Formats: sequence, structure tokens, C-alpha cells
Amino acid sequence: MNAKNILLIEDNLDVRENLTEILELSNYKVFAAENGKVGVELAKKHIPDLIVCDIMMPELDGYGVLHVLSKSPETASIPFIFLTAKTEKTDIRKGMNLGADDYLTKPFDDIELLDAIEIRLRKHELVRKQSGNTIEDYNQMVQDARSLHELDQLISDERRINKYKKKQIVYSEGNVANALYFLVKGKVKTYKTNDDGREYITALHKEGDYIGYVNLLEDASYNDSAMAMEDSEICVIPKQEFFALLYSNIHIAEKFIRLLSNNVKENEERLIKLAYNSVRKRVAESLLMIFDEYQTTAKGTKHITASRDDLASIVGASKETVIRTLSDFKDEGLVQLSGSNITILDEKKLRHMRN
Repeated sequence: MNAKNILLIEDNLDVRENLTEILELSNYKVFAAENGKVGVELAKKHIPDLIVCDIMMPELDGYGVLHVLSKSPETASIPFIFLTAKTEKTDIRKGMNLGADDYLTKPFDDIELLDAIEIRLRKHELVRKQSGNTIEDYNQMVQDARSLHELDQLISDERRINKYKKKQIVYSEGNVANALYFLVKGKVKTYKTNDDGREYITALHKEGDYIGYVNLLEDASYNDSAMAMEDSEICVIPKQEFFALLYSNIHIAEKFIRLLSNNVKENEERLIKLAYNSVRKRVAESLLMIFDEYQTTAKGTKHITASRDDLASIVGASKETVIRTLSDFKDEGLVQLSGSNITILDEKKLRHMRN
């Protein structure tokens, strides 16, 4: 099977190179453009199978790219995925009205990106094959395409969305796993507590993450707890509804198999680092973990917000040890500290230390 061609339009060089590498490792052929104007030219020249496009760009923004390409018969039907830091419903609606097929909110992981691309390519292929098929084949293809929307419909149903205040418990360790949680807005941490009441953070979650699915799929009790780190909105899908969808839709089953595999791999790597890495490496790893998950930038600087207790829970060391290490990092010019706000001054050295 020939590799699918993907046009990536992204003005940030680091992001563009990183996404290009991820896509090429997944056997896609990538054409990369540094702005919307170049992206339109490449789209008309190569007619890609799918376009991934940032919104905020010089020369021509993402909305402009989509508008221009929608006017040409050769490019109007190409699946189009927006990349954006914007999460307002009005911004999403504007893109959808122009004909966008999907939105990915930054930051996102490679699994989210590859899943979105795979689904859009598959749906486009179903539509493309419609002509010349029997009515039975057509009905089956429509049903297959519709099934890909079912999970999206569940998690976008506002009646299922619960609001959680900062530090409010989402679920507790030891309780029976009875629902799938999808983080619509906010931040959530999952953690384990030992007999002394000390926490160890097992994962940090951002918008677009599924939470609690491991124990749900095992039909077991939760082996950790989940707590909102800020005011959050979470879609709660009852176990029965989730399993009914899982058993009836092979694509959704595949999605969660990949999530499970990725979860196991990440946990193994964290345990190895916890066992063998020095405290300095673990603190560097934790800072970068928070930054990669919740990164924010302002005037070219890179900020994270984390309490010393949460950092200690991720590092697996005492709060006092973490404070001393952060002080050392500050003296070395790696970070700047202001309460729970941490500015990363030398990301390259931190990543070198971690590796």
C-alpha cells in the first residue's frame, strides 16, 4: 500500500520538525510548510490525502488556508485538521463552518494526532468509495462512518459533563471502577497514597485525556485516586454505555488497546527512572513532564505552575529534598522561582540532564 501524503502547515519550527518526525515514523509522506501561503501552494501542487494546519500563523492564518482551498475543486474535499491553542467554542465553530473535519488543542500527544489522522483518512476513503457500490454496500459504509462519531457524541453531550472545583476528588482509590472519565477542560492528577498518607503522583492529565479506563477495562477497583488540580469540566460515561460501544465498534476497541499499551510503557519507564535515577535527574524529569503536559509561554519564556508537594509526589522524594534541588537549579541558571510558578530558563540543559 502506498504511503499517504500529509501536508503539515505550522509556523513554529520546533513543532513542525517534531510533528514531521512523528508522521514519518508512522509511514506517512510529509510535505511541511512554514506558513499558510506556502501551505496553499504545496496543497495545490501535491494534492495531499490530508492537511494538518495550525490556526495562528503569519502570511495567511489557518482559517484563510481552509477558505482558499475550499474554493478549488481539486482541494475542497481534502480532510482538514486544525491545530490550535484556542479552546473557545466560537473558534471551533468558525472552523467547522468553514469545513474543518477535526480540531486538536495544543498540547496534544502523538497518539491523539495519529488517531485523528487515521479516523479522518478512513472516513474519507469510505466516502470516496461510495460511487459504483450497491445500496447494501453504501448503507454499510454509512454505518461504519457513523460509528466513528459515537464516542465523540458521548463525550460532547453537555448533560454528561460535571464541574469539579480545584482539589475536588473525581474518584477514590479502592472504589469500584464504574465510569470512563473524559477531561473536557482543566487539569487532573492521579495519585496513590501510602499508609503514612504520602502521595505519589502516577499521571498528569490535560484536556482531551481519558481517565480511569485501565481499571474500568480490568473490571477492577481503582488503584489510584483522581483529583482536579484546577476548576475542571469532566464528561462521565457510565460503564454500561462505554462497554456497549466498545463491544460494538472495533475502531474504538483499537483506540483503547493503543492507550493501554502506551500507558504500560510510560509506567514502566517512570518506575525504572524512579529506581535508578538521581534526585537531580528525577527533578529535571518532573519539571519537563509538567512542562510537556501543561506548557505555557509568555514573551518567549516557558512557565509551569506546580506546588512543592506535587513536585515531591512526582519525584518520589521528600519536599525538603525537592526544594534544595530546585534551589541548586536556580543557582545554576536553569530555572527561576516565584512561589509555585517556575520559569524554565535552560530547557536544553534540563533535557540533557534527564537523558
